[in-house]
Amino acid sequence: MGYRRTPNGYGSVDVRFGPKAPEGKESNWVPTDPNRRFELMFRLFAPTKALFDKAWTLPDVEKVAAR
Repeated sequence: MGYRRTPNGYGSVDVRFGPKAPEGKESNWVPTDPNRRFELMFRLFAPTKALFDKAWTLPDVEKVAAR
């Protein structure tokens, strides 16, 4: 089974991390264990020249309050 994701209207994808999936956002949710530390890694496959030239940077991860 592949990873399902739901893109935003302009093509980006918000990924949510937490012990419970936000209602209606289950397809973009990655479960975490609230009793353990969490580390985020990002891997690029077939990066373009913009990455090597540092013209493109990965946006910061934003912590949001639970709803």
